[in-house]
Amino acid sequence: MRDVLDDIAAWYASGRTFGLATVVGTFRSAPRPPGASMAVSADGEAAGSVSGGCVEGAVYELAREVMESGRPVVQRYGVTDDDAFAVGLTCGGILDVLVEPVDAASFPEFGEVAAAIRAHRPVALATVVAGPGRIGARRVIWPADASGPSGSGASGSGPDGPRGASGSLAPGEPYAARLDAAVDDDARGMLAQGLTGQRHYGPEGERRLDDLTVFVQSFAPPPRLLVFGAIDFAAAVARVGKFLGYHVTVCDARPVFATSKRFPDADEVVVRWPHKFLDDAEVDERTAICVLTHDPKFDVPLLEVALRTPAGYVGAMGSRRTHEDRLARLREAGLTETELSRLRSPIGLDLGARTPEETAVSIAAELVQLRWGGSGRPLSDTEGRIHGEP
Repeated sequence: MRDVLDDIAAWYASGRTFGLATVVGTFRSAPRPPGASMAVSADGEAAGSVSGGCVEGAVYELAREVMESGRPVVQRYGVTDDDAFAVGLTCGGILDVLVEPVDAASFPEFGEVAAAIRAHRPVALATVVAGPGRIGARRVIWPADASGPSGSGASGSGPDGPRGASGSLAPGEPYAARLDAAVDDDARGMLAQGLTGQRHYGPEGERRLDDLTVFVQSFAPPPRLLVFGAIDFAAAVARVGKFLGYHVTVCDARPVFATSKRFPDADEVVVRWPHKFLDDAEVDERTAICVLTHDPKFDVPLLEVALRTPAGYVGAMGSRRTHEDRLARLREAGLTETELSRLRSPIGLDLGARTPEETAVSIAAELVQLRWGGSGRPLSDTEGRIHGEP
């Protein structure tokens, strides 16, 4: 929904029903991931994509039908070769797509959810996509510490469920509270990790059963990319990091170099000693740290801090000689071999990069490889599935 938010927010404000199609399941080489969305307005305007162009025509027509009937449906595309070619899904993948009508009556929390996504506040949507119950039944779930859309305890307690959630996945059923509570717990865990996908339950929330399939879409704040060293390479890394969806911070102790004018693609530019800034920064498993200073007085104290954070990626620029000298200094500072093993240095994949822009591509490639577990080899030299599991 994030990729079509501006369009559907305008359609929602108009008071007219629109169709929203969301990828809720993928198999084999599916072209778009779970959560990818396409929307169709009451006037027939289309926005977004669920397949990179393969099945958009079929989904468009189904969205028009759903707006007319008012009933959500889950449609599978690419089940057989004949079906795949009929709708254009020739890549061999399979998509499950939820297509639902949306308006103020069916999704009264839309405004709050849209505001949270735009403000980078976390929120999750849980929707029934298979099994007993009503397909399309939705629950909006906020983090446990937020207690509502504004983070101020606004949602309270009541018939809609526990604090920090609204709607129900089994409206009117006596077991609804148990199912909703189980999904709330799982959705908050997924939201903390930025995960989107399916979860399976018994009708009363039993996790050992799989009668009911719930699609949980996490709208987590973007992961952070912390770039240290206000050099030309940092400007290129900030640019590609923003393109990949990171919230980018550039930090350097030198005010003459650390300016917004020199780093227009960064979300923030901080003038501070890097290790002191990192000491106070919020770092989690999705955070990527790029140390581009290649100056011992900056990068050794900084890496002492960085390698002891939960950051999912810590990379440092420099030659192999610089790397060996850096390791020796870090060992003297007391870092263990386990901590040092987390350091990716020299930074980036071996692409033969020379320019700042090429180097930024090699760093971005390493970030993508780490996220999805790719081999880093040319696809023409590999066999099997192109899109592996993360």
